[in-house]
Amino acid sequence: MSDPAPLDLGADRSLLLVDDDEPFVKRLAKAMEKRGFLPETAESVAAGKVAAMTRPPAYAVVDLRLLDGNGLDVVEVLRDRRPDCRIVVLTGYGTIATAVAAVKIGATDYLSKPADANDITNALLQRGDTHPAPPENPMSADRVRWEHIQRVFEMCDRNVSETARRLSMHRRTLQRILAKRSPK
Repeated sequence: MSDPAPLDLGADRSLLLVDDDEPFVKRLAKAMEKRGFLPETAESVAAGKVAAMTRPPAYAVVDLRLLDGNGLDVVEVLRDRRPDCRIVVLTGYGTIATAVAAVKIGATDYLSKPADANDITNALLQRGDTHPAPPENPMSADRVRWEHIQRVFEMCDRNVSETARRLSMHRRTLQRILAKRSPK
């Protein structure tokens, strides 16, 4: 695979990546550096806020759910410290409500995981009223269903009975679904 073409990032190429998944954030930092960004990483809300306060970046990618809180707290600090910062909220637990909240407090875009460096770069550099292109490999309906069940399961602290109740599903049916591998 060849290196991506140089991008017009402007004079300030600083990028803050806030995600508590250490392997993911390190891979993303390397990929973004190859694209011309100058990445700095943080693995918590607290570290993200400190970085945003002391060195407000031109670009930021912030995970919504972090071990020590909500990534939207970092977005608010970024917006206060640097109103022109291009911010993408990235999450594996996307809902319409959180997407609306992220955009209302100043996120430029909102992406669901799994998102790759190309998706993130396109979202960071998106300008004007143009809409992003649809994904090349959208999730199948089975995969979307699986992701939704997993998200609710995690929200219920991995409690099968509570998850089944919220999904209006029989507990045994849910157990069978959870025992299977995720669809492609």
